Amino acid sequence: MTPSAEHQRLLRLATRASLAVASILILTKALAWWLSGSVSLLAGLTDSALDGVASFLNLLAVHYALRPADDDHRYGHGKAEAMAGMAQALFIGVSAVLIGVQAVERLQNPQPLGDTGIGIAVMLLSLVLTIALLMLQGKVIRITGSTAVRADSLHYRSDLLLNGSILVALVLARFGWPQLDAIFGLGIALYILWSALQIARESSSILMDQELPGDISEQMLALACSVPGVRGAHDLRTRVSGSHWFVQLHLELPGDLPLTQAHALCDQAAAAINSKYPKAEVLVHADPVM
Repeated sequence: MTPSAEHQRLLRLATRASLAVASILILTKALAWWLSGSVSLLAGLTDSALDGVASFLNLLAVHYALRPADDDHRYGHGKAEAMAGMAQALFIGVSAVLIGVQAVERLQNPQPLGDTGIGIAVMLLSLVLTIALLMLQGKVIRITGSTAVRADSLHYRSDLLLNGSILVALVLARFGWPQLDAIFGLGIALYILWSALQIARESSSILMDQELPGDISEQMLALACSVPGVRGAHDLRTRVSGSHWFVQLHLELPGDLPLTQAHALCDQAAAAINSKYPKAEVLVHADPVM
């Protein structure tokens, strides 16, 4: 099953927008950190730099995942998205450690901050760009269900908190509490690390072929059994690959049913599941019952 042209367009748009936002933030935060010396701004710069690398890998992964199935990959290339998610989790985890180290060092050896005004302006720009990107990613996730874009969106949601915290730290430093800058940086590092664990858990579930939630499986069985002439269904198996769901089940049909009619009922059962879950590619095996 190949994603529609609209799905492909949205996925490419989301990954390119993510890379563009990361690139802009890297340049502006680098300038602001150089002028201010803020450890919380350094935290934001480190995170944005790794964002850029992760977004670039995401762009490549989505491009590969959108390739149609071939002789070597009969189920398509969708798991490239989950692999990109794992790579993002690694980058985010590294950024959290680096930020934490810098924050602890600054707590042990306090240093006065330089010009915080440009830092505040940069963080306001960061908040605006991040919110706009999250709105775009939210639309793409709702339509495509992309794992890679969802992982990227989770990362940028943590960035929203990160940028907001940096803004608060810089404002407080401007009013005479520069020591809070390192404390905020340490708290941000812990939150980013938690986000990395969330992304890794979701991506590993897909790579390990974890089943869809039980309520969805139950609904699929009910839809298959709702087809007139079907006596039951069992042994339903599911897995996710990119934006596709692969579903297999056994359909219980009368043993004396002609093959053409049995095949037609199998098609109807698959269509019933597809009507509610368009992302599902359904494979039905007919079992004769007396």
